[in-house]
Amino acid sequence: MQVEIWSDYGCPFCYIGKRRFEQALEQFPHRDQVQVVYRSFELDPNANYKPGLTLDELLSGKYGMSIEQAKAANENVTRQAASVGLEYRMDQAVPANSFDAHRLAHYASQHGVMKEMTERLFKAYFTEGQNLQDRAVLADLAAEVGLSRDEAAAVLDSEAFSTEVRADEEAAAKLGVRGVPFFVLGGRYAVSGAQPLEVFTDALQRAYAESNPLVIVNEDGDGGVCTDETCEVKGKENQ
Repeated sequence: MQVEIWSDYGCPFCYIGKRRFEQALEQFPHRDQVQVVYRSFELDPNANYKPGLTLDELLSGKYGMSIEQAKAANENVTRQAASVGLEYRMDQAVPANSFDAHRLAHYASQHGVMKEMTERLFKAYFTEGQNLQDRAVLADLAAEVGLSRDEAAAVLDSEAFSTEVRADEEAAAKLGVRGVPFFVLGGRYAVSGAQPLEVFTDALQRAYAESNPLVIVNEDGDGGVCTDETCEVKGKENQ
């Protein structure tokens, strides 16, 4: 069963939702049969932030709130992150356009380490205050998950994997996705937002049950069976 996760690296609830889903998956008895695929989504494709801009200032300007209100909102998100074992340092985060980070993730996918790259990008942004718009930083992060730094740098300096990012975003648009994180399980069930653990657990169970219907293994064996019309006892004595 495939689970697709649309997210953006500058979205605080995407990292929290990712971790809650992972916790639900860890407890899921059929987790070895679940393939997780990360999809690209840009909350602000045209983002061009001035150097030195803080998240408090960004939030204040975007939503028309005071700096104090923005700081309180970021502190609230930090507490939610801590509840799932994540350390957010919102005061050090560097607002950045995420397009190159998404391209890097697709490059990592080609080499089988998209899961590791995605986790590393989130941690770099929310915990370490690294600038995900800096291609040198991104190349260093690629090397940390086992990729060639030189090759990653060359990819970032080109237009490679732009098509893949846009394809993910177009797929999200067709699904009606307007916010992230957004999870699609088994191609049928969807979860929007960083929902509680039990929501992901229920969604996994439902999606798995539908994609893996019961198979009768004793159709030709002896035994009794009742329908709404009759009860038939199968056995040698009735043959």
